[in-house]
Formats: sequence, C-alpha cells, structure tokens
Amino acid sequence: MKITFAYTTALFSACTFFLAACGGANTDTNSTNNSPNNTTNTTTNVTTTGDNNTIPIGIALAQTSNVALLGQEQVAGAKIAEKYFNDKGGVNGTPIKLIFQDTAGDEAGTINAFQTLINKDKVVGIVGPTLSQQAFSANPIAERAKVPVIGPSNTAKGIPEIGDYVARVSAPVSVVAPNSVKAALKQNPNIKKVAVFFAQNDAFSKSETEIFQQTVKEQGLELVTVQKFQTTDTDFQSQATNAINLKPDLVIISGLAADGGNLVRQLRELGYQGAIIGGNGLNTSNVFAVCKALCDGVLIAQAYSPEYTGEINQAFRQAYVNQYKKEPPQFSAQAFAAVQVYVESLKALDTRNKVNKIQLPELRTELNKQLLTGKYNTPLGEISFTPIGEVVQQDFYVAQIKMEKDGSQGKFTFLK
Repeated sequence: MKITFAYTTALFSACTFFLAACGGANTDTNSTNNSPNNTTNTTTNVTTTGDNNTIPIGIALAQTSNVALLGQEQVAGAKIAEKYFNDKGGVNGTPIKLIFQDTAGDEAGTINAFQTLINKDKVVGIVGPTLSQQAFSANPIAERAKVPVIGPSNTAKGIPEIGDYVARVSAPVSVVAPNSVKAALKQNPNIKKVAVFFAQNDAFSKSETEIFQQTVKEQGLELVTVQKFQTTDTDFQSQATNAINLKPDLVIISGLAADGGNLVRQLRELGYQGAIIGGNGLNTSNVFAVCKALCDGVLIAQAYSPEYTGEINQAFRQAYVNQYKKEPPQFSAQAFAAVQVYVESLKALDTRNKVNKIQLPELRTELNKQLLTGKYNTPLGEISFTPIGEVVQQDFYVAQIKMEKDGSQGKFTFLK
C-alpha cells in the first residue's frame, strides 16, 4: 500500500525509541572501520585526517545496548553513504570522513558522544541520535554550540522545535502510523474492537500510542483496553491475557524490537488470532529472531520502500544487498539520506567558497542554512525541509511481515 501526502506541518510528530538507561555507556568509541588513526586538527578549519584533507561528519548512533537492534542498521546505511559519495568525488573532490561515536541506549551516552564530536572531533555536523529521548537531551548541546544536527529516526513531537540547528529526515509518526490502521481495515473491514499496548517508559511509544488511539477513534472503532509495559519487560502474560479476554479484532503495539517482538510472540502463544499492528519500533528485521514464525502477518507502516524506483535508491539497495544479502530496512535508508543531505549541502556551499578554507564556526552556520533550503532525491524519495527543520516527504507505505513456517527467515512484503 502506497500513501501520498503533501506534508508540511511541524507540530505533528511522534516516534523513535528510548530504552531506560542500561549501565555505563561506552561513549568514546570511534568506528575502527571508519576512522583509523584519526587525528583532529587544532585549527578552526575543516579537520585533517591522516595525510588527506577530509570533511568530518559526526555519526552519533546506538552501536551497543538493546537499542543497537536499530542503531546498527543506521550505522550500515551511513557507511554505505560514505563509500557511495566518496566514490563519486565527495564534496567536489574532497572526501567526507564519518566519525562514529557510540551513544549506547541512554541519554548520558548521547550527551558524551555529542560533546566529543563537537569539541574533540570538530565535525561540521552530526547525524543522530537513534532515539527521540536521547535527542531531547543531546540536541540542545549542539544547538548551543551552533552545530547542525539531522535526526535519522527522531520522530517524537517537538524534535525540530528544539532549536534552529536541529532538523530530521524521519517523518513523524503522526503522518506514518495511521496508514497501518487503514491497511488493517482494508484487509478486514469487520474489525470492530481494538486493544492497544505501549511501553510507558519510552518517549517514542508514549507519543506514538496517542496517534494510534486517536486513529482508532477516528475510524469509528471501539478501544476496549490500553495495556502498559516497560521496554525492559520480557513477560507479558498478564497484559496479554487481560486483552485477549476482551476479544479484540486488532492489537496495536508501540514498543521496541525486543519487547514488542516478545509481546507479539506471547499474544500468539496465548491463542490470539486477530490482526496485529506494530509501531515503528518494531520496524526492523531484527524483530524476526524475537517472535520468529509468530511474527507472520504483523503490519507496520513504512517511510521507505526498497522498491522505490529512484536512481539513488536503486544504487543504495544494490549496495546493501551486495553487502548484507537482504533488502535494506528503513533505518538504513534514513541514515543514508541524512548523510546525503550533508554531502549535497556541502557541495552547494563549496561551489561558492571552498569549505576547507572556511573557519569552522562559520562553516557550521552556513551549512545549517544551506541544508534547510535544498531539495534532495534520496532513497526515501524527494525530501526537503520546512524553515524549522521538519522533513517534507511525499510517499509512505505499509508492509506486512511474511515468515517461513519454521521461523528461520522473514521479510517485509509491501502492500499495493
């Protein structure tokens, strides 16, 4: 199912993922594959790495913790973007260099990652973080330092409003999520009763469930129960049993991959046979290993389709399949798009004044202005930004999980 919107408002949003702080975060981890022997110039011009002048772009994503189920997909997309654009000449002949910092799954790790990228690595801009909750804590640091930030998966309400230097390529769930409810009703017009589950300790899930509950009411459906859980939970027997006893025709889950996948599995094990919708936190093939064959049939709205026919998506898709032997997921495509916005904006600046000659504070400010004015043909389709940094995206989709009977493999099948 493909949905087309001319979406421009910035107040609607709601998504992305927060897991409660889990121990000490490794916040000083540069990717060994992307920044070996990195040395940072102490001048205020663009960083020099090794023997070659490069333009450093910060990547602050969750490479460890349970959030890594999402963050690792983003890292993959960013790395593909780095190779793709450098193979095409980088920024008018100057390569980009992605500097990776691991945010882990908490706010403290993200703050440390941002501070390191801004003050030590002296990046021109940052892609990240993975979670909206992390963004609310770390983005103000970048705003005060006047460093551009592009959120690849921060779709909670209020992200662009954090500051003038904050934008996102991830469409808010208020636009995306209702499509999955409409798809479920198209498949089964007899749906009447709906049970909703959400992770109450997660900023994304709390905002997403509001959108789902509003959509349920707008569609004239009966909301029979709202069940709460924690992203750290593994046992959902009580909540699932309470919901099943009310005989819902549709269950909607807002959570992350691990908890959401376990909830799907336990609902099926307890005998629930109706439709299930997963929120954006379940929008990863990593959920397949959690609920296995019982993932089959789950509907999830999408802001990306591997089948999009744009030239750059075809190149991105082929590169991803060649490396990972499976179709690229949304989180990888959004990270690629965020890097692309920086590269194309830097190229536009460079045609007017060589960016490696511009003092870093001025470069960051001019880059931020430039990226907000451009249009970009990305794997997500054509995107642009409102003046406050909200993404404007046209095409959205709904996919259904299809699993092998033994649960060994699965895929997202896009509905027409």
